[in-house]
Amino acid sequence: MKAIRRVASPSKGEGEGEDSAGQCWRAKPRSPHPCPLPLQRREARIFRAVASFVLVFVSLGLSRSVAAPLSADMIVSVPDQELALVDRGKLIACYSISTSKFGTGDSNASYRTPLGTLFVSAKIGDRLPAGAVIKNRIPTGEIVTVDAPGRDPIVSRVIWLRGMEAQNQKARDRCIYIHGTPQERRIGKPASFGCIRMRSRDIIDLYDRVHIGTHVLITTRRIHDFVKPEEPNLLARSD
Repeated sequence: MKAIRRVASPSKGEGEGEDSAGQCWRAKPRSPHPCPLPLQRREARIFRAVASFVLVFVSLGLSRSVAAPLSADMIVSVPDQELALVDRGKLIACYSISTSKFGTGDSNASYRTPLGTLFVSAKIGDRLPAGAVIKNRIPTGEIVTVDAPGRDPIVSRVIWLRGMEAQNQKARDRCIYIHGTPQERRIGKPASFGCIRMRSRDIIDLYDRVHIGTHVLITTRRIHDFVKPEEPNLLARSD
């Protein structure tokens, strides 16, 4: 009987979106209980109270970052290695990032960053501390420090993208994320295996600003192509 030989991925980090076969890890879905048990009266009161608190908390907007307007888009510029949050030509925020060191594309096992329009399909990591390790979209409980030697997991937050075009239709199955990385010294130049990496403080800030459904344009154009020049203030003093 011949031994099975496993082929390793090309110097791949611990936690990038794809596995060695270029596929996304998926949890086995649980089937619903055939006869769901009703909540007890006391449990139901507690559940309603907790739900009401959460709704009030969200409505008051108590997150550290101000949520972006629903009309805002994320622009990821490959040549700039920057991600900008833009609302109808107005720049809201801009962050340094890292896209794939293998270039752009959407083929399985290519470890490339897909181009085109995608959208935020899921957000993982609410209230996790900076540096918290997320493996298979589940926090492990470990915290990794910035630029820890020999460590390259996904940390802090995950924003999972789904493609909207033929050129990026495999993005979700490839597990293309915007996520935090402890290898912050590499931010600002292509260094990932397909995902879009950010510093922990930046991904936490971005995570709090964007919504499920927010559009993400990954492009070879520059950020300034999408930002309108500021109009002169008519009330400003003219010498």
